[in-house]
Amino acid sequence: MIRVRTVAYAASGLVIAGTAIIVGLLPASAATAGPIKGLGGKCIDVAGAATANGTAVQLYDCNNSAAQQWTVGNSDQTLRALGKCLDVTAASTADGAKIQLYDCNATGAQKWTASNGTLVNTGSGKCLDATGNSSANGTRLQIWTCSTTANQQWTLPGGTTTPTTTPPAGGKNLDDPAKKDVAMQIVSAAENSSLNWRAQFSYIEDINDGRGYTAGIIGFCSGTGDMLELVEAYTATKPSNVLAKYLPALRSVNGTSSHSGLDPNFTKDWKTAAADPVFQAAQESERDRVYFNPSVRDGKSDGVRALGQFAYYDASVVHGYEGMRSIRTRALKKAKPPAQGGDERTWLNAFLDERVVEMKKEEAHSDVTRIDTAQRVFLNNGNFDLNTPLDFSVYGDPFHIG
Repeated sequence: MIRVRTVAYAASGLVIAGTAIIVGLLPASAATAGPIKGLGGKCIDVAGAATANGTAVQLYDCNNSAAQQWTVGNSDQTLRALGKCLDVTAASTADGAKIQLYDCNATGAQKWTASNGTLVNTGSGKCLDATGNSSANGTRLQIWTCSTTANQQWTLPGGTTTPTTTPPAGGKNLDDPAKKDVAMQIVSAAENSSLNWRAQFSYIEDINDGRGYTAGIIGFCSGTGDMLELVEAYTATKPSNVLAKYLPALRSVNGTSSHSGLDPNFTKDWKTAAADPVFQAAQESERDRVYFNPSVRDGKSDGVRALGQFAYYDASVVHGYEGMRSIRTRALKKAKPPAQGGDERTWLNAFLDERVVEMKKEEAHSDVTRIDTAQRVFLNNGNFDLNTPLDFSVYGDPFHIG
């Protein structure tokens, strides 16, 4: 089995220090200031125009005050007013977590992207929401699971709305169930040398890449935080699970390659947990929250079809979501996505070129066949909708999906 994966670290140069364009937030690269309007034509407002950390962010009658002047299109994906950032309280990912004003700190709780009229917090994958579907003055803003309700629809400065997510040419997006299953199979071919991605819930080993144990359907790593978040989510749903006792150790080894506190029984207990449908559901949920959903959302905002959405997702699997965004930023220096008037084929070739450059920075990724003899083959064939049958190879092994 050949399994290669890396997650972006701040020290690796993959985490974005600044992107030139906020995906879907503005059609141009320059930051713009003005009101953001929501339910009932009301504006996003800093309560009392206060600048103290923790000040409530609410809906209020539009009045052109400084408390309603939000700068969008910032290079760090923030929304700013009064010199501070729109922030999810305590970096919570829970439905109902309140929105506040806070010192800008580059955390996911302050990063926002736009899709189909919504503003999505990248730290939680949830949408900016007017509590209780109310447009009354003083209605607190919160995050909530994304939907198509009016209290999650926002109009940006200048009257622009966020882009639609209709795939070009009438094809289906990658989040269509059948397309998503194809995506899982292609990733599994590269990650596990098998199309049977559902057989990987129990997978676990240390592949000696400096990230500790790598496990599960997407390669959750003990050294990169996503395995910890997975076990925390599993434990929140099922406190008595067999992996709960390892949470202190997972917190301790996060950011290292250490197995301290995990050996000798962690791998055995992981495989036991993998037979639990609750743990399987947790793996799929975390895969979607951390990797799949934000990548597909960004692909839709860029106007690329299922193949391009898959290219973003596969890059997130290997490099982390922020790593994918960094690759995209570099590609923007060479081409533009369709949503910015560019040619889809030219844009995807530029993105894949930068992906190859990124992979070759590490010896473990010097084999880039998951790109050149898979994704590039689909692109050269003009298969933008990622329609089956698909014939490709990874690491010299042939695969057929049809």
